[in-house]
Amino acid sequence: MKKLKIKIPSGANEIIHTLQSNGYEAFLCGGAVRDSILGRPIHDYDITTSATPDEMMEVFKDKRIIETGLQHGTITIVINGEGYECTTYRIDGNYSDSRRPDSVAFTRSLEEDLKRRDFTINAMAYNDEVGLVDPFNGMEDIKYHKIQCVGKPEDRFAEDALRILRAIRFASQLSFVLEPNTDYVLHKMYQNLENISVERINSEFCKIAISSDFCVQMVLYGDVLSLFIPEIKDMFDFPQNNPYHIYDVWNHTVHAVQAYECDCEEDLNPRDLITSLAVFFHDIGKLHCYQDGEDGIRHFKGHGRVSADMTDKIMKRLRFDNDTREKVVELVYYHDATFEVGKKYVKRWLNKIGEEQFRRLLNVRRADIKAQADINQEIRLQKIDNIEYILEEVLQDDECFSLKDLAVNGKDVMDTMLIKSGKEVGYWLNEILTRVIDGRLKNDREDLIYWMTGITDGLIEY
Repeated sequence: MKKLKIKIPSGANEIIHTLQSNGYEAFLCGGAVRDSILGRPIHDYDITTSATPDEMMEVFKDKRIIETGLQHGTITIVINGEGYECTTYRIDGNYSDSRRPDSVAFTRSLEEDLKRRDFTINAMAYNDEVGLVDPFNGMEDIKYHKIQCVGKPEDRFAEDALRILRAIRFASQLSFVLEPNTDYVLHKMYQNLENISVERINSEFCKIAISSDFCVQMVLYGDVLSLFIPEIKDMFDFPQNNPYHIYDVWNHTVHAVQAYECDCEEDLNPRDLITSLAVFFHDIGKLHCYQDGEDGIRHFKGHGRVSADMTDKIMKRLRFDNDTREKVVELVYYHDATFEVGKKYVKRWLNKIGEEQFRRLLNVRRADIKAQADINQEIRLQKIDNIEYILEEVLQDDECFSLKDLAVNGKDVMDTMLIKSGKEVGYWLNEILTRVIDGRLKNDREDLIYWMTGITDGLIEY
């Protein structure tokens, strides 16, 4: 036991002190303790106690209680509108489904409860009276930035194979490394992930993809990722044979992910899951559309479309929500498009994909360029910077780039051009918008009505 002061919110403190005053042990446990020590934001304050669920419900009979998982000893106690999960000390039985124990036995021993947990950094408990309880040296592993299983990693990974991805996720989020034996066993047992539902794998993969060390995990655990995204295997060691590239397809992708991570800033350019996934998938189709020229140079014409189609299928298989999938696919599709400097070009992109997606697309393109050879790299990156500068100008000046920004609407078109509602109205609105974006027409109501009148009267050709 080590003395340490952790700030516990009033609701969790009330639960702990109430249980203690009724003769039971109670501690903050798991991620809340770990993240308090690391100075990271805490999302959930979970409590572990020697009291059984029935005893907890008796103690807190005047509070709102949610029976979260009675069979596993868990209830949620609501204090001042906040829910706190409270779980009885327990010993887990066998895990026949590689997810949850078939049975649990309640115990009065805190150490027995901590012994069942996945990693040492998650197997600590704390309250103000006792201080830190750390029977498996989690503090030491935090000090040395290690992810280590509690007990034998073979046992922990056999109980719940998702812990294989959780180990990688914690390493990636915390910039830790796996302890050598844990790492060895993980590589030996990762195929057990085949027993885990796609939804659970997706959840962990997304947390890895948006973490600060995603590129590191790609290098160390490409074999694990390829279990549920087998398409990436073809990228390994596949040479690009192109003067614009110095890495094979996989290592180019790793460097692009690293470049994106380095470009992110918490306030100005925060890390974004959609962008991160787009960078990860952007070249996945290259192996399916390459051509070798007579000069030995390899070309990948249309690889944006092929990569987008593959990404769409992969993300459907991994059960991504439609919004995330569609946005990632769109970025992959356009990542290798031609980018021109100029207001009309920026406004065309804004009209096509919107501001948020265009910003993402520029981030993807910048990361892609940074992971390529030095040929004109500085010039190409400056071009992206110039486009971003123009983007800010367009937005600051509140310039027109969408139908809702036009100074005229569908009724104006019908009244001026003497047409009925229908597709023709949409056609003319888009025609006007195109001319406004390109600078051929001014977004002024009188000017636009004058132009429509001239078209209708045959006085203006277009």
